[in-house]
Amino acid sequence: MWRGRPRPRNYISMAIVVIGGHSRSVGKTSVVAGLIAALPAYQWTALKITQYGHGVCSLNGESCHCATDDHTWAISEEKDRSGESDTSRFLVAGARRAWWVRTEQGRLAEAIPTIRRRLAESENIILESNSILKFVRPDLYLTVLDPATADFKRSAQEFLDQADAVILHAARGTNGGKAAWMNISLKPVAGRPIFEIHPPQYVTPEIVDFVRSRVLDLKPKA
Repeated sequence: MWRGRPRPRNYISMAIVVIGGHSRSVGKTSVVAGLIAALPAYQWTALKITQYGHGVCSLNGESCHCATDDHTWAISEEKDRSGESDTSRFLVAGARRAWWVRTEQGRLAEAIPTIRRRLAESENIILESNSILKFVRPDLYLTVLDPATADFKRSAQEFLDQADAVILHAARGTNGGKAAWMNISLKPVAGRPIFEIHPPQYVTPEIVDFVRSRVLDLKPKA
């Protein structure tokens, strides 16, 4: 449900799925696109949320020296179907609509009222983000982990214990089977289902079945 407020009236037909991950380039977008393609009956609306660091404009992601109060966040609907951008990949995969939300780091809250309005218009929702979990309690949260990628975002650590399952890159490299990240405990997801992937396949039949089973009571549209 929405944190701090009830679900929209059409909750009975709405699933909210969130895909997070511990770093950039671990396959979050590929998982979202793969699930959209594998579960077309849900007629997904897809959102990608990006938080930029200081000195980067939320309007276009470029280096910016404008006043922060002017360009703290922006949202745009994807129309291009070339597959060149992440949100364009969502449309190519079969999403009914796709949105890209950009905010300054730590200022996602300012975009939440607009995000809520967009989602209230949707049938079922899939979001690529970790930080959205501060404001939304989804029906399902999957986190993508790649032991070969050392970076581990603070937001991924913060919400790791909320993950319903882990999508784990198969071991690779020559690190003796140890993860490249340091001082990170996976105890918060102990006992949760773990689905191993071998890119370029990011979504397996087992992952699709798991997602379908978790939203089965939310009747998909014909």
